Amino acid sequence: MNTAEARANAVHPVPILELENVNLQIPIFSSESRSIGTALLRSLTGGKLQQERGRSTVHALRELNLTINNGERVALIGHNGSGKSTFLRLVSGIYHPTSGKLKVHQFVYPMITRSFVTSHELSGLQAIKAHYLTIHGNLRGFKSYAEDVITFCGLGDYVYLPIKGYSQGMAARLLFAILTGIPHQCLAIDEGFGTGDSSFMQAAQRRLDAFLDTAGTLLLASHSDELLRQFCTRGLVFNQGKIVMDGELEEALSFYHRKTSSNQA
Repeated sequence: MNTAEARANAVHPVPILELENVNLQIPIFSSESRSIGTALLRSLTGGKLQQERGRSTVHALRELNLTINNGERVALIGHNGSGKSTFLRLVSGIYHPTSGKLKVHQFVYPMITRSFVTSHELSGLQAIKAHYLTIHGNLRGFKSYAEDVITFCGLGDYVYLPIKGYSQGMAARLLFAILTGIPHQCLAIDEGFGTGDSSFMQAAQRRLDAFLDTAGTLLLASHSDELLRQFCTRGLVFNQGKIVMDGELEEALSFYHRKTSSNQA
């Protein structure tokens, strides 16, 4: 986003996401759902377990009301299972709200998974092509993208072999290179998506920094205050599927740490 666009947005904010009384309920279909611990379900989804008429449901996100404007850098703050990752999946279109209104005015690109969009029977190059087609719908410009991904991940001729034969580190490097090879206007990132072995981390951090700088709007879930301060200016604090605080980043971090300290006292 250039300087002129930033000034225009400051005067006339352009909504990217609008949520009005949004709720997300996830049904549990397992026959053992009655014996699943509430703490376990909360750690997975951020919500509360409800049982009614023999049916179990997790109320994963509750009564969300907020607007995120173009160009905002928003931190998602909260303990494991508070609802951060579920929120990212919701605004990325992976989940759909059970009730309420969700308006998405610009595609939110999810960088929140460790899996490929193709079968592991296919080659690394085919995985690169599948991702590019998913984003663009055609192969115009694919050659330069593929060259960048292959060079960065460092797989060499292994890129022509099936992914199922890769080590965990090789697969992680390829996936990271694929995901960060295309700039996006709105990013949803879960810090836990992973970047592979330690020898790859330094180069990956530089590439991630450059990738984040290309985004007009950012939603970043992380437990690292340092990382959030580096990229974000606004904070949303989640607790049991609800947003309990929405404000300037430092205010949100202070609120979260005060609540965490009081709960541990």
